[in-house]
Amino acid sequence: MEKSYGSDVKCMLDGGTAHPAPNTLARGQWSNKIEFLLAVAGQIIGLGNVWRFPYLCYKNGGGVFFIPYVLFLFTCGIPLFLLETSLGQYTKQGSITCWRQICPLFEGMGYGNLVVVLYSSIYYIVILAWAFVYLFSSFNSELPWATCRNNWNTETCVEFDRRVGHLNWTAAENATSPVREFWERRVLNLSGNIHELGSIQWELALCLLLSWIICYFCIWKGIKSTGKVVYITATFPYLMLMVLLVRGVTLPGALDGIKFYLYPDPSRLSDPQVWMDAGTQVFYSYAICIGCLTALGSYNKYNNNCYKDCVYLCLLNSGTSFVAGFAIFSALGFMAYEQNTDISKVAESGPGLAFIAYPRAVAMMPFPQVWAIFFFVMIILLGLDSEFVGLEAIVTSIYDTNPAFFHVGHRRKLLLLAISVVSFFIGLVMVTDGGLYIFQLFDYYACSGMTLLLFAILQSVCIGWIYGADRFYDNIEDMIGYKPFPLIKYCLKYVTPVVCMGTFIFSLVKFTPLKFNNTIEYPWWGYALGCWFTLSSTLTVPIVMLYNVITTPGTLRQRISILCTPAEDLPLIKKDKMRFELLGLTSPPDSEVI
Repeated sequence: MEKSYGSDVKCMLDGGTAHPAPNTLARGQWSNKIEFLLAVAGQIIGLGNVWRFPYLCYKNGGGVFFIPYVLFLFTCGIPLFLLETSLGQYTKQGSITCWRQICPLFEGMGYGNLVVVLYSSIYYIVILAWAFVYLFSSFNSELPWATCRNNWNTETCVEFDRRVGHLNWTAAENATSPVREFWERRVLNLSGNIHELGSIQWELALCLLLSWIICYFCIWKGIKSTGKVVYITATFPYLMLMVLLVRGVTLPGALDGIKFYLYPDPSRLSDPQVWMDAGTQVFYSYAICIGCLTALGSYNKYNNNCYKDCVYLCLLNSGTSFVAGFAIFSALGFMAYEQNTDISKVAESGPGLAFIAYPRAVAMMPFPQVWAIFFFVMIILLGLDSEFVGLEAIVTSIYDTNPAFFHVGHRRKLLLLAISVVSFFIGLVMVTDGGLYIFQLFDYYACSGMTLLLFAILQSVCIGWIYGADRFYDNIEDMIGYKPFPLIKYCLKYVTPVVCMGTFIFSLVKFTPLKFNNTIEYPWWGYALGCWFTLSSTLTVPIVMLYNVITTPGTLRQRISILCTPAEDLPLIKKDKMRFELLGLTSPPDSEVI
């Protein structure tokens, strides 16, 4: 059986370079460093910075939360971020073929990354559809979520901000706010449970289609178009965030919101859940172990200083999360002040923060339509660049497996179109009456922290021990001219796998099945679907590993040795026919040594 080890071995047979060789066909490249930095910033800085980090910060001890967060950042986040980015830059390959060149035994990690980013692209774009509905509704003369005078409102709807302070008035137990009814009854038309999927919300479906069309044309010409679009999508949200921050801190009650956000509670450090939240937040927000960083790095020039890029981008990401907390909680403090209520009752995580709490806040500001438009444009752009960069990573990974095929004609564009169309039709399930239940299954299981932690352990072990941390540092030195700070190397070998393993075990021990709004349990088939989302990505590693071992000739020891050998080190020895056969190469018995 003839087994291929990529173009690198063929290049060596032809007397080529010892470095991992790029595809023989012309491969795209960033026009300049700014495009790469903006593309990565657009991928890692997204909605999680706006709604997840501030919530976790106040939930887990305020300012004290920065202690475990910074620890995970420097021991796991930055080392793995550098690993993936530099690996793509060195091999000039996407997330599948880069591992095939470095260590074929772990090629399955690339396929697992591909599955995870595909799942995340399918459900993540639904958030953009929701945001478009809010954006279009913001152009009304009166914000529709600010009043109870709409046809979707119920008799229990109460405009709290107009009632608070009135004598002899108390809210009924079943009272609901207009913004919650707009979210649940107008946007989602949410059903009672997952069994009642109901019909498709066609307004949401059209917004979902619009989102996919925008994403497709952002990257349809490959890295050339992606590099230009990120100038807008990655920078405009920062402008909006600054505007919202300045406006928020000038509102009455803003200081109370900021105190609530950062109030230190040192006793929370003894809670293991705080440490797990810090670790998973670093993995989520830095897009680690999903293959995107490898794909983006593969379009860099060989001598690009990826080390400095990684440090700057990581600090930018964490800084953005920190600043976003001030913008969000100053507005929530104002809302609590206006309603004369405790801020803990208005501070929520996830969609509840972006689509319930903040719309309530902007509805009580002067010129609310303007602030609503600003906010949802920011939400759309934050989500848009994360979405289309993820799609670029998917296409890059598939393209690199067979560049000769996809390079012909418009096959790359057709591949992107096929992925977009299929993902759109799958996403239609999440814009039905019960779509939010399916959405949360994707969010909880498809990109679970345990999956990312497992990939992180495998990556650090593969590079730190099998490929070699010293060799990895030599590769970086060959690219940038010097070796990075030695602590990163020791983290990859020792600290990162140990910390990730500990967090992974704790996640297994403390794992609890998903409940909608922490109250409604899913049926057995819902949990089965969630398990499929998780296992379909993680099981690719042992399955591909087993397949490669079976299809590689030789004894078991020889097979493992070959599969753990980088492509550039595959031995080519004169008159050693057995070694050539083991490598799956064809060469006459009297060939010369190369």
